[in-house]
Amino acid sequence: MSQFFTIHAANPQSRLIKQAVALLKNGAVIAYPTDSCYALGCCLGDKNAVERIRKIRGVDDKHHMTMVCRDLSQLARYARVSNIQFRMLKNNTPGSYTFILEATKEVPKRLQHPRRSTIGVRIPEHPVALALLEELGEPLISSTLIMPDEEFALNDPEQIRERLQHQVDLVVDSGAVGLDPTTVIDLTQDIPVVVRSGKGDVSPFIIEK
Repeated sequence: MSQFFTIHAANPQSRLIKQAVALLKNGAVIAYPTDSCYALGCCLGDKNAVERIRKIRGVDDKHHMTMVCRDLSQLARYARVSNIQFRMLKNNTPGSYTFILEATKEVPKRLQHPRRSTIGVRIPEHPVALALLEELGEPLISSTLIMPDEEFALNDPEQIRERLQHQVDLVVDSGAVGLDPTTVIDLTQDIPVVVRSGKGDVSPFIIEK
């Protein structure tokens, strides 16, 4: 049976953030709010928890997991970022974007795309997500909370608890956030490629030929 924390969306209670992070460090999979929609998250080094997320989502190892970071400095430890890419990231973070970049050696092979050696990275703009990241001190491995064969992400914390109470260890209730997932931008080539249009505006990445 999953635990259920009601954490204020604008002013997260430090006590509950610390408890949530303690659960993460003990192997938990959590459902938590972001600036786009609810997501599943776990610790970077927890192989079992990552596999649990893949199972809930119904995806294989070719599906990009997302490394959710608190800032650009942390992101640059796990993704190779050129000067041009850095300017794009700086101008569009924090926000509802996931960027595909080449992974550094700090990223375990099991989290990288098996053929491309890439990783999804993002910096959210939600106080609860950022508070969790600050307390954790490392990125969260994350995936949008879209169930297999469904089109939209789960958005009601009570519904999330009802459907996933035996599959996640904690549901963080910060109210409804949205139904649109992040916009996914592949930055591994010379020209950005919009992989998925979501909440983030795609216009900054459309380069006129």
